[in-house]
Amino acid sequence: MEPVRVNDTYDRDFIDEVQRESGQNIALCYQCGKCTAGCPVGFAYDIPVSQIMRLLQNGQKKRVLSSSAIWLCASCETCTARCPNNIDVAHIMDVLRNIAGREGVVSERDIRKFWECFLESVEKHGRVFEAGLMASWKTRTGRFLSDTDLGPAVLAKGKISFKPHDVQGREEIAKIFKRYAQETSR
Repeated sequence: MEPVRVNDTYDRDFIDEVQRESGQNIALCYQCGKCTAGCPVGFAYDIPVSQIMRLLQNGQKKRVLSSSAIWLCASCETCTARCPNNIDVAHIMDVLRNIAGREGVVSERDIRKFWECFLESVEKHGRVFEAGLMASWKTRTGRFLSDTDLGPAVLAKGKISFKPHDVQGREEIAKIFKRYAQETSR
């Protein structure tokens, strides 16, 4: 992992955008490192969570948005739970993914495609339809034969259905997606 270096490309508008969309005050982060220490997928990050926060504080938009860490984040919220200043770091990572997606800066294309397929599945069915999600993702990535060895075991346990489950409250879920579309189109 290369050391994080701050350069002279300070972008105050980026900081304001992240704070506005996340509702978080990133200046409260004093680099204690608890988010990084607790992150279960941090071993795979190119930039640790605490350093993402520091780069964000320094307005390093290009470096933050081009990081694979924002796409590898599992949104487990361990970082949020451990933060002594009650910063919702996981939500900030979500916001960073959204901004990167809007700007077409995606360092982990297959993860971005999975994320899109996941959200489309929830929007269409009210919850994840696993078989449809996997079919959509494999079609978009061209990874048709990957993980085929897992299929029989999962099917034998009845963990995946070939048709989506009915859910209550689909209208409310549709409203969430509609509101999100309105908010991001501004």
